[in-house]
Amino acid sequence: MGDAMKWRNFFVSGLCLVALVACNSQKPETKPAEQAAAGAEGGVQQAAKPAVPIQGKAKEVLKGGGFTYVLIAAEKGETWVAVPETKVAVGEACTVAEGQVMQNFPSKSLNRTFAEIVFSPGLEGKKTEMGNEAHGGEAAAVPAAKPAAAGGAFDAAMRKEGGAAPSATAPAAAEEAAPGSGKAVVPFVELKIAKASGENGFTVADIFAKAAGLNGKKVKIKGQVVKFSPQIMGKNWLHLQDGTGDPLKNTHDLVVTSADKAEKGDIVTVEGVLAADKDFGAGYKYAVIVEDVTIARTR
Repeated sequence: MGDAMKWRNFFVSGLCLVALVACNSQKPETKPAEQAAAGAEGGVQQAAKPAVPIQGKAKEVLKGGGFTYVLIAAEKGETWVAVPETKVAVGEACTVAEGQVMQNFPSKSLNRTFAEIVFSPGLEGKKTEMGNEAHGGEAAAVPAAKPAAAGGAFDAAMRKEGGAAPSATAPAAAEEAAPGSGKAVVPFVELKIAKASGENGFTVADIFAKAAGLNGKKVKIKGQVVKFSPQIMGKNWLHLQDGTGDPLKNTHDLVVTSADKAEKGDIVTVEGVLAADKDFGAGYKYAVIVEDVTIARTR
């Protein structure tokens, strides 16, 4: 009787083991890398955040579709970037202006797909083959000459090259009426922030629309800090958004300067003097800027 029980227990245990193996073999295989590469629709995907400036040496240089493709070898790894056609030599040290990360971008002219690539308005300090120069730094505003791949032309070139263009919220290359440098403009953030109180209270959209009449006057704006750059040219530089303005025209992102500090994400009310068409020299020009503001946090 004891031997029979032992054999029965052994047989049941064997059946359980077989069943467990069968269940595991039927479990669907997941491939996170392949799923991420494919994207939601299997097409070109735009990263949520703009790429920061990149420094390194050109390891490989390709040209096509109105762009110069450069493989930048930096300390943290290699990155493909695309800039308006520019003369770049292999081994040359490059500083890539802040751009937009694109994933699964298909280059028709090169007949290859880049898993991840940064589209940038240019290499800082170098002229494109159209004769324009990319400026760096927070105060590097609209260049004197419009870049070859600026605004609608940039979108059109990307559409022709890859069959897709950045969304309207992507930071465009510098445009004729853009506030500050194209590389500094922060993508549109979905917000609903009430206008600042008082007779001199305005929305971000109001500031751009009424800039000429408000030039030299004190204005007050309530918004969210979407970018903070400390101590550039002796000032702190803030980008404010309140959900108003047109991202296609870059009138959604207001630059202000201050001696006060704030953190990204802060909701603040600022008050300072508006300057229209502010030119800092060397091509550093802002269509609208509010200077030397005081900052009051609301939360």
